Amino acid sequence: MAAASAVTVTRGNRQFQGAFSEMFFVTATLDAGSLADGVGETETVAVPGVALGDIVLGVSINVDLVDMTLTGYVQAANAVELRLQNESGAAPDLASATIKILVGRPAW
Repeated sequence: MAAASAVTVTRGNRQFQGAFSEMFFVTATLDAGSLADGVGETETVAVPGVALGDIVLGVSINVDLVDMTLTGYVQAANAVELRLQNESGAAPDLASATIKILVGRPAW
C-alpha cells in the first residue's frame, strides 16, 4: 500500500454543525468470550429510539483489542449491533469492558 500524501488536518470544536438532527450517546458493558483466530462474535445493544438509516459514528472500548476489530451498525429499530472480529493469529479473551457508542441521525 502506498503512503498517504497531501494530508490536511483541521482541529477545532466545530463539531457536526447541523449534519445530524439527533445524537445518541450510549455506554454499555461488553463481556466477549474467547475468540479463536478467524472467528467473530455479534452482540446486540438495545438503544431506544435509533432507526434504520441512523449512522454509528464510532465505537470505543476501554481495553486493548489485541489486533481484533470492533465495528457497529444500526441493525433495526432500537438495536445497534456490535461485531468483534478476531484476525490476530491468536485466541485472546478480552476482559469485561465498557464500550461507548455514538449514533447520529442524518439531517439530510
